[in-house]
Amino acid sequence: MNFRNYHVPYQINEQYSKKAAYFSMEFAIHQPLKIYSGGLGFLAGSHLRSAYELKQNMIGIGILWKYGYYDQARNQDQTLQVTFMEKIYSFLEDTGIKFQILIHEHPVWVKAYYLNPETFNSAPLFLLSTDLPENDYVSQTITHRLYDANVATKVAQFILLGVGGAKLIDELGFNPDVYHLNEAHGISSAFYLLNKFKSAEKVKEHLVFTTHTPEEAGNEKHDIYLCHKMSYFCGLSIDEVRKLTGIKDDQFNHSLAALRFARKANGVSALHGHVSREMWKNHEGICPITSITNAQNWRYWADKQMYRAMEEGNDFAFDDRKKYLKKRAFEIVADQTGKVFDPNVLTIVWARRFAGYKRADMLTYDMERFEKMLNDLKHPVQIIWAGKPYPVDYPAISQFNNLVHLSKNYKNVAVLIGYELGLSKRMKQAADVWLNNPRVPREASGTSGMTAAMN
Repeated sequence: MNFRNYHVPYQINEQYSKKAAYFSMEFAIHQPLKIYSGGLGFLAGSHLRSAYELKQNMIGIGILWKYGYYDQARNQDQTLQVTFMEKIYSFLEDTGIKFQILIHEHPVWVKAYYLNPETFNSAPLFLLSTDLPENDYVSQTITHRLYDANVATKVAQFILLGVGGAKLIDELGFNPDVYHLNEAHGISSAFYLLNKFKSAEKVKEHLVFTTHTPEEAGNEKHDIYLCHKMSYFCGLSIDEVRKLTGIKDDQFNHSLAALRFARKANGVSALHGHVSREMWKNHEGICPITSITNAQNWRYWADKQMYRAMEEGNDFAFDDRKKYLKKRAFEIVADQTGKVFDPNVLTIVWARRFAGYKRADMLTYDMERFEKMLNDLKHPVQIIWAGKPYPVDYPAISQFNNLVHLSKNYKNVAVLIGYELGLSKRMKQAADVWLNNPRVPREASGTSGMTAAMN
């Protein structure tokens, strides 16, 4: 396949003929491709699946993470162990495209790989890698770990996604009408496009931005002098950057820059749109912020046999299928924890990325009530927790481990590891109650509940 004059390799639906390039740090498309951490990736993966079904003229731009996010294992006492294992993907195609970008005033080689739409039924996805023998070791590590904890490495990752992604698009000859940033990680693309179009207004015509962060403190910020030293601004001086972005202090706010470069932005729920407008209302020169509620791909997530039984009004078939799905999921519970769960018992599942504001352990705040609920023979329940904390978020890891230790005292409580697409799907099919109890308004949307509701 010739990637130098690239066209989406399927018949485009005329309704969606506008060319779009969708930038995201992570994509959760299918279990074998482990380049995601949580909800942002789940959303991006569903977007690509739905774009394929609708035959949209869209490509995805991401990064090929050599070690993924991390592999969730257990220590001897069953607590969380963070491990990193090299991932090998024989289903990705080498595009033959290789080019250089500047990172830390140093040329870094970038190679592009391709996920064919037919492989997992998704829109075309291009993935960038710096893990090449032409690069020094430090440059190779840019694409080793998703959301690397090292600040300079993370800034380099943002440059790769934004500048590298925009340059790849030029190498492809794709010429999109819209550059869509799924979060602000790729806003360095705006500085590349500024050099290309020679006008901030031209950049604004092409750029749109989806914000996912419902509080100002949660937006990515880095020292503006570090960003400049890292070649983030594509040759612009700090004074020029300040003039373009309106950022006056020494912290470069990626989201604020995106809101000033984009022609429009959206929050990911009605409430989040309102919260975002309130959050940014005192900043001049930002684009309008609307809201487009997140969605998930029904064809991927929903159990079709349950829907068939529901449409036919066959309650027996519906119940039978649900029990089968629970039994299948409970085999994972038994394998990991040695506990045999009952498909006839009400099952509560809390499963998503572990973070403090999501309050995974909220059920245990009142231990007397918790004990009473678990020991109620008249109304029995089973509880499953699963999810990945960020590998250096030690409070979240401690929360996970505390639940592991707590679960050892109950035969009807389990804490699972390996929360990725495959396990997520099984848990959503097994749940009778999908528990989501974050602090309002810190959860921007909550897409896990959407996929749980499909089952």
